[in-house]
Amino acid sequence: MAEPRLLDQYRERLRVKHYSLRTEDAYLHWARRFIYFHGKRHPREMGGPEVEAFLSHLATEGRVASSTQNQALAALLFLYREVLQKELPWMDGMVRAKRPARVPVVLTEGEVRALLGQLDGTRWLATSLLYATGMRLLEGLRLRVKDVDFERREITVRDGKGGRDRRTMLPERLLEPLRTHLERVKVLHERDLSEGFGDVYLPFALARKYPHAGRSWPWQYVFPSGSRSTDPLDGVIRRHHLDEKVIQRAVSEAARKAGIAKPVSPHVLRHSFATHVLEAGYDIRTVQELLGHKDVSTTMIYTHVLNKGGRGVKSPLDRAEQRKAEYRVA
Repeated sequence: MAEPRLLDQYRERLRVKHYSLRTEDAYLHWARRFIYFHGKRHPREMGGPEVEAFLSHLATEGRVASSTQNQALAALLFLYREVLQKELPWMDGMVRAKRPARVPVVLTEGEVRALLGQLDGTRWLATSLLYATGMRLLEGLRLRVKDVDFERREITVRDGKGGRDRRTMLPERLLEPLRTHLERVKVLHERDLSEGFGDVYLPFALARKYPHAGRSWPWQYVFPSGSRSTDPLDGVIRRHHLDEKVIQRAVSEAARKAGIAKPVSPHVLRHSFATHVLEAGYDIRTVQELLGHKDVSTTMIYTHVLNKGGRGVKSPLDRAEQRKAEYRVA
């Protein structure tokens, strides 16, 4: 029997390691680009110098962001370590893409209200939940019924960035809308079951360990898709979670209608959540835990947002006007 093609081996190894489909597609993309960059040579015939040359090309000619270069590096490290069983040397000569120093876009509380005022139905609920909890877009859309605790008023975020779980609050304002929404979702799930479907994707090996769990109500998505589709991993027809593009487009259009002159995406709501929680007087460690940051230095960027502009430093123009007013009074 012929040996599987390299990229097929690569895909299989990614799935054994439980990487997401999104990561799988990205890693395969970089492996293909690396191979084509070196004239379709087999990676087994290449090594550190070729990887270094490719990554340097991305930084100098491609002018990619540092995060993009890091993703390409991670993809090639996985290829060599996990598929080819070959360690790459430390690449001191690689040209690193520069990481720009940027502060996040943050909406005011008034802008958030205006944005949400342009939404309704499931789009309003999902967007409100992202802002109210600080969840990332896919964390919110992958939320399961079992991870919403109405009694304790908290949400458990499973398998977040870095594979970590965490808990965040379930705001009182969303309790009744979310209960009503889940009642409709349950009706949809029961209809799927009656039509011979109703199975949902289960992470890792849970489907084998608990073969009936995928059809149970607790494992269903809080925000299911409006239609069933074929799962690319195993070919089973399932109802996946709502497509992230639905919320991305809804938020962008709502910002335009609200007249918000800032680039607005669902992730901006996460930035706004963190900033507003800090403004309310909560400590940085609390915000770190709510956001699921591994290192507090990542969370510290929101203190820069608080300390700049008109908050941390008074403009000399304002001081001059204040002195003028004091002089008039005197």
